[in-house]
Order: sequence, then structure tokens, then C-alpha cells
Amino acid sequence: MAVLQTTTLTLRPCTPDDRADFIDLELDPEVMHFLNGGAVDHATTNPKDVNFLMPRGSEPYVWTARRTNTDAFVGWFCLFPETASLAEIGYRLRRDAWGQGLASEGASALVAWGFDSAGYDKIVACTMAVNRGSRRVMEKLGMKQARTTFPDFPARLPGAEQGEVWYELLRSGWSGGNR
Repeated sequence: MAVLQTTTLTLRPCTPDDRADFIDLELDPEVMHFLNGGAVDHATTNPKDVNFLMPRGSEPYVWTARRTNTDAFVGWFCLFPETASLAEIGYRLRRDAWGQGLASEGASALVAWGFDSAGYDKIVACTMAVNRGSRRVMEKLGMKQARTTFPDFPARLPGAEQGEVWYELLRSGWSGGNR
């Protein structure tokens, strides 16, 4: 995996040194709202037993995002290969980084890497239908909504009845985003 540089961010492959920052993200109830309904209880939650990514710094497809000018932790991005030609993108940012275009900036860099260097033909993403912020990032990337599914969300997640939306972007439809 490459180190990716944007105007504001440096994305580098995660390491065990990132573990504490990753766990801090999971302790923020707003960050975890659409994934867990609130903060993760680390005393009782095993990352292998949940249906969302809880990176610990050894995951091969996770990039840690830090501000280039200060090295401050912003969050993480992942591009997980489902097949040789298909990958799923995901991201999680600190709340104080929301609303600054950083999710779109980092995701755009990762999509570009996925198409240009990793050779994917399609990149997909999903979120709860009610998660307007994440959906907006997907749309800024040029992704189009492909379907809505109705997985068995925990009942405590408001909006679960509206389902989960899947977006996709083909290499042929990639315009370069924020590059």
C-alpha cells in the first residue's frame, strides 16, 4: 500500500501505533451513531463479533489519515478488496474533522489509488439510508445509489427501518474527483 498525499491529509498504511487513536474514535457516541447506536463498550465488544470495522492497526487495507501540516489524527479510510476487480471503501473521522471536506478529500485519494494503482473496476460503499453526511461524501465522489437493502440492524439504531443504501462507482465513470 502506498502513502497518499492530498492538499490537507497524509494517508498511510495503519500500524499498531494507531490503535489508541482508532479506539478513541469508537468511544465517541456521535462518531459511532450510525454503526453501533453509540460508543463501543470495549470491555464487552470483540472487533471480530461486530458487523462494522474496528481497526486495531494491523489491518492490511486501512490507511490512517493525519493532517499533513500538524500530524494530528483525523481518522481512517479503508479500501477492502472484495474480488480482484471490486473493492469497498469506508471511512471514519473524528467529529472535530466533520464538515471540512476531509472525508471527501481522503476518499477521493483512495478511489484514485484504487482505480489507478490497484486496478479495481468498481468501488462500492454503503451506509444507513439516514446517514446524510456519509451519503453526501459518496455522491461527491461521483458514486451512484445502486440499491437499498434491509439488513438486521440492532433495534437501537434510529432510522434502521429505512435500510442501508449501497453506492457504486465504475472506473469508466471516475472523473478524478478532488484530485
